[in-house]
Amino acid sequence: MSDKFFFKGRQDARQSHIGGGYNTKASHKAGTQKFPLSLTVTDEARKKEVETLVAEAGLYADIAVDSTEGAVESIVGFEALINKGSTVTIEKTPARNDPCSCGSGKKYKKCCG
Repeated sequence: MSDKFFFKGRQDARQSHIGGGYNTKASHKAGTQKFPLSLTVTDEARKKEVETLVAEAGLYADIAVDSTEGAVESIVGFEALINKGSTVTIEKTPARNDPCSCGSGKKYKKCCG
């Protein structure tokens, strides 16, 4: 008998395609213990200030001091996380037969709708 009529799966040993490649659903949240922020400051006093700000925000950061001439402070990633806007929520209007939100006791369709 030949393998033509009875399929037993792949006859050749191919490599598995599962588990390799890029992880497209990975989320690298900056400021966590696994992915700390990389910040650069110009002196030790500023480093202490930034450390307290990071601790108050509940974040983690690797803070380096660059005291060379013409050094620039780099805390943009931290400022972006602190100044991130919150989610806007809109209050849902009641359905037609729900009680009115003004407190009259009537149905919404007969009062404010």
